[in-house]
Amino acid sequence: MSHYNDNERIKQSLASFDENIPIDILIVDDGSTVRPQEAELQPYFKPGKLRIVNMEKNGGCGAARNLGLLRITEMQPAYEFIGTMDSDDLNKPGRFRKQLEYLEKNTDIALIGSWIDCIDSKGNFLYTHKYPVKDKEIKKHMYVNSMFAHPTMLFRSEILKTVGFFPEKYRWSEDYAFVFNVSKKFKVENLPEALIYYTINEKGYSSKNRRAQVWDRLRIIKDNFEFGFWPVYGLLRNFPLLFMSREFLVRIKKLLRKNSL
Repeated sequence: MSHYNDNERIKQSLASFDENIPIDILIVDDGSTVRPQEAELQPYFKPGKLRIVNMEKNGGCGAARNLGLLRITEMQPAYEFIGTMDSDDLNKPGRFRKQLEYLEKNTDIALIGSWIDCIDSKGNFLYTHKYPVKDKEIKKHMYVNSMFAHPTMLFRSEILKTVGFFPEKYRWSEDYAFVFNVSKKFKVENLPEALIYYTINEKGYSSKNRRAQVWDRLRIIKDNFEFGFWPVYGLLRNFPLLFMSREFLVRIKKLLRKNSL
């Protein structure tokens, strides 16, 4: 879990780990002005041990996530599975247990995500985002956007030997680049259930850097381009998004959801 200047919200996020399996958590603080302390946060996290790694200065989500992966892969005994979480999102009960059980039963799946229930910064429900579930559909739609919400991912740590960490050259969409790399080498799926509450914050990292994220998304599609319907469609679909705010798109999604009821 990467964290930056969100010391109250992270407590809610940690308290949302409602699991009956042991889980350890590594928080990478990305140069916060007021750094969280392990002794302060551990009481909120019940499933296992909590550790904090501090970056000297703010380096962005990609750098923070990669530092976390580096520290985890250096630990002994080694972790077989690695999950991801953002400090402003909330797990539903049994989120990791459901994903772990699925990966243990389906040994050909390297990475699993899930659908998400989107909420605003006040906790109000906005809509459910349903990603493609099966590997074949995910691979096609990866040319449009990431088919995984970053805070829903659980993957086998051994895949890092093949795909590496988050590609930091895509500063604003490194998670999209990472799962694109994974989907090209391994079988991936999403559980058809919303397992987290995903916070859409107009003052948050993604909203403030939306235009840069779309530019990175276009670069990722171009760098993985092969002639066909989905790569061409992905480029054509994403270019207009450079001129649309996230707030506008959220309103459209809410409107479409109301009309479908």
